[in-house]
Amino acid sequence: MAAANRKSIRKFVGALVTGTAASAYIMSPVAVYAQANNNNGGTGAVASPIQVKVPEGSKLVLSSNELVYNKDTQVVTASGAVQINYGGYRMVAQRVEYNQKSGRMTAIGNVELISPDGNRMYGDKMDVTDSFSDGFVNSLRIEMPDNTRMVAEKGERVGGTQLILTKGVYTACKACSEQGRAPLWQVKARRVVQNGVTHTVRLEHARFELFGLPIAYVPWIEVPDNTVKRKSGFLFPSMSISQHLGVGLKVPYYYVISPSMDATVSATGYTSQGLLLEGEFRQRFENGTHVLHVAGISQMDPSTFTAGTSDAEHKTRGMISSKADFKINPRWTFGWDVMAQSDNNFSRTYGLDGLSQSTHTNDIYLTGLGKRNYFDMRAFYYDIQDADNNSTAEKQQAVVYPSIDYHYVDPKSVYGGELSATVNLTNLSRDKTSVLDNVNNLGDSSLNDRYLGLSGSYTRLSTELQWQRTFTTDGGLVLTPLAAARGDVYGLDMDAPAAGTYSGNYDNSDYATRGMVTAGLEAKYPFLITTSNSTHVFEPIAQIYVRPDEQLAGQLPNEDAQSFVFDATNLFDRDKFSGFDRIEGGTRANVGWRYTGSFDNGYKLQHIFGQSYQLAGRNSFATSDLAGVGADSGLETTRSDYVTMFGLTTPQGISLSTSYRFDEKDFAFRRGDTSVGYANDIFQTNLIYTHITAQPQYGFTSDQDEIQTRAQIKFKEYWSVFGTVSYDINNSEVTRQGIGLSYEDECTIFSVSFLNKKDSTNQSASDWSVGARLTFRTLGDVNLGSVQDATF
Repeated sequence: MAAANRKSIRKFVGALVTGTAASAYIMSPVAVYAQANNNNGGTGAVASPIQVKVPEGSKLVLSSNELVYNKDTQVVTASGAVQINYGGYRMVAQRVEYNQKSGRMTAIGNVELISPDGNRMYGDKMDVTDSFSDGFVNSLRIEMPDNTRMVAEKGERVGGTQLILTKGVYTACKACSEQGRAPLWQVKARRVVQNGVTHTVRLEHARFELFGLPIAYVPWIEVPDNTVKRKSGFLFPSMSISQHLGVGLKVPYYYVISPSMDATVSATGYTSQGLLLEGEFRQRFENGTHVLHVAGISQMDPSTFTAGTSDAEHKTRGMISSKADFKINPRWTFGWDVMAQSDNNFSRTYGLDGLSQSTHTNDIYLTGLGKRNYFDMRAFYYDIQDADNNSTAEKQQAVVYPSIDYHYVDPKSVYGGELSATVNLTNLSRDKTSVLDNVNNLGDSSLNDRYLGLSGSYTRLSTELQWQRTFTTDGGLVLTPLAAARGDVYGLDMDAPAAGTYSGNYDNSDYATRGMVTAGLEAKYPFLITTSNSTHVFEPIAQIYVRPDEQLAGQLPNEDAQSFVFDATNLFDRDKFSGFDRIEGGTRANVGWRYTGSFDNGYKLQHIFGQSYQLAGRNSFATSDLAGVGADSGLETTRSDYVTMFGLTTPQGISLSTSYRFDEKDFAFRRGDTSVGYANDIFQTNLIYTHITAQPQYGFTSDQDEIQTRAQIKFKEYWSVFGTVSYDINNSEVTRQGIGLSYEDECTIFSVSFLNKKDSTNQSASDWSVGARLTFRTLGDVNLGSVQDATF
């Protein structure tokens, strides 16, 4: 071929390939329709399947059986096994033509185009002008890298602004192996029109088909195209069923206010209680976000709830909440999460997103994080959501304003070791004393009443300095000496315990101070044992801490050191109390060992065992305080109970985890958890057994034994059945039960479940619910209640 014609041929091929890519862009509206209605309100960016962009200097590779240029008609024709590679695009066709006079490019016969982003486009015939303003593709079929597919009888570009699909079909399911069988689901539309000016996609006579059968139809619907990140409009509705609310249908509407603000307004109709209105306003700033949430209802029939509960006693109910997070600079963050509601159980009863937990913590915080220091200041208040119309439990909670924590590690070595400082300031108040009566709650008149919190106000400042250094001897012995000094200052204005209810000599002073100094030494001697197929590390550990007795033990309020459980995880802690209001005193030794084993065949073992000894001074855990912490803990005796943990994982999918505490005299089982699990491709299960020996001082007058189990069985390809059961052994009572069925393949997830649970705090708040979820990949979710609590 003459050299003068090569330029025309290059123009022909380049324009043809790029034009074919532009024609393939016709498929975009269906993908947009599928993804713009997801459950995030269409805010997620939808990637354009085709972006016509050929890099400069791209080399053209053309292969065909015959290449002919007709000077008279100015038509360039490539025929016979045509293959073109240009700028990342690859095209195969039986015949391609470029008419220089009309400016039209045509590819004919089994046309296939692969774009740089992995999309595969097929057609019988593609015809497009070299300006890409007009063109069409016959028998269009597109396969995208995310396994979504689209077909259309014809795709046409008109006037450079509109793309029109005729008889378009979209699905995210795999192509069916059986001829003539429809995908599990697909979206069909008689006509799909994308408008490049308004940036919208209109589907005319659209229907959704499931198992080849139409289940939904709309005459027309208009959605944003792939150039629009957010668009106002209705989102997928959801449904719910519950005992007291009845059947509920929720219809949300998403509204774009500005590039940095949007809102969602929802209306939920309940057959038993009427219309619930919700609104959520979201705003994004350069350094953070803010979310405002409001909800309200005038209950149609409060009598469906148990009489006397907060749900039954309030007809008009509402809530407002605000949550914000701001990044002041790379080290400092500030924010809040607060809620106010008309009664103490509104958000929980109606399952408001993010607000339905039994205890909602309202807090405001300021946090700073440096390389070697940390600062956290927050104020918080607890919303106890239960059925008690008097809100007794909530009034017994403390309001903290504020609590400040600061920790600092000196970057320089101090006498060869590490020096650190810890500071805590806590100020709180409480309206109503929280107390467990020795007769009615504890079941033993000889015990002290257990005061979980006194009414009044309280302020405490605690400061501690600690120094430690690690030495390793030539023989492998690891020694860590430690020295610490701590001081506490209290400001007290709390009501004293009632006369005759507490024998701990409570201090009624307005101010109190106490201090503690500690000298300690830890010795570890790790052994590394290796064999031909395994590695083992065995590490004996011994610690001793010398210090005076705890000052004012039992005479001061205990607000933050009540959640104490002695087990293998805190065996080697210097101070085993969980907060600052209590501090260990006297001389104590902790002795035990730690073991880890790893085998080449995939087995792994972990083990800890040990005991603690009160060598001298007064045992802080044998000294009662207002909250009764330390009683029946396993540390109140000179020799503590034995604590141990063991873990096993196997390549067969079996896992075992145990944590036990045994009596120091007769090795009786005092407390423990055993968790056994198994998982493979067909069957998954997990069983947890929990035992707690009776602890009258804590209000548990009898042993507590409970079994919790979950299981899921895949009984057929894509199909599974799952369930959960919690059983109170001592009371012979099922406290929680649920069962469900699920289907999951590459394009669809379906789950339906039933859950019945009892509220341990108030029987009247117990409820059953039915949940279902249907998820179509790339389309979104259709929800009926929630299935999360019953799934595996």
